[in-house]
Amino acid sequence: MLVIDGVGKSYADGIQVLDDIRLEMAPGIFGLLGPNGAGKSTLMKVIVGLLAPDSGRATFNGIDVTKDPYTVRKWLGYLPQDFGVYPDATARELLEHLAVLKGLRDVRHRSKAVDRLLEETNLTPMKHRKLGTYSGGMLQRFGIAQALLGDPKLIVVDEPTAGLDPEERYRLLNLLAGLRQKSVILLSTHLVQDVEALCSRMAILAQGKILSEDNPADALAKLRGRLYRTHIEPEELVAFRSKYQVVSSRLVEGALSLHFLSNNDEGLQTFERAEPTLEDFYFFELDTARAALAAKAK
Repeated sequence: MLVIDGVGKSYADGIQVLDDIRLEMAPGIFGLLGPNGAGKSTLMKVIVGLLAPDSGRATFNGIDVTKDPYTVRKWLGYLPQDFGVYPDATARELLEHLAVLKGLRDVRHRSKAVDRLLEETNLTPMKHRKLGTYSGGMLQRFGIAQALLGDPKLIVVDEPTAGLDPEERYRLLNLLAGLRQKSVILLSTHLVQDVEALCSRMAILAQGKILSEDNPADALAKLRGRLYRTHIEPEELVAFRSKYQVVSSRLVEGALSLHFLSNNDEGLQTFERAEPTLEDFYFFELDTARAALAAKAK
């Protein structure tokens, strides 16, 4: 069990990056959604023991990650958003080295574990190539492989599908799904589709605060029956926003396809109701938080 209990963090310039974060995660896949700059990566660093919080604490199976980081790291697999490699080492060489550091001392067992992860991340054909020759997507797959060394019980992955093509993204999601019964997996992302595909619980983080925590089905239920859809021309958007709360929009053959909310049914007879998506809920929570912040600033 991963417990985040009242974690707060501010940087030297006084900006509060995390504000009283409280979350609990059992074995399974937990999605942390938020825009860039929301504080997701900072929270990841607190959870893995790389950054001490100013207040509160994070514990894994009752062990404080700040006070006893070395014990927690024995169970940890971590893929940060940005990571470095030795460019002159091959994928297999560096995975072997990292496996030793993870405690895989038996040569035969270690070799099998490395080969399995290379296969699962589709790196076997290029395992003897130097990492300095890898593309961004290939390096991301290597990062995933190193995070899964040693059968970790706590897996923290920050934007894991960044740079992956659709086929490799699907491969990774399947790989993580296969680990959900035995590990606590925290998936930090700004891609709603990844959370929708994998997560049994989710939270939305914005401006350093948790806006909501739910399972995806209950999140969608909050918008069901309140959402409408229409198509308008792009130049009509400003006028439309003055009447309705636009939740999401996308271009379809040059026109805007909108999902929107209304506080009453007046004048809505010409519109059809829309089935909410997780993306609708995500944007709704972000818009609500921005509106509350703007009202507070006045």
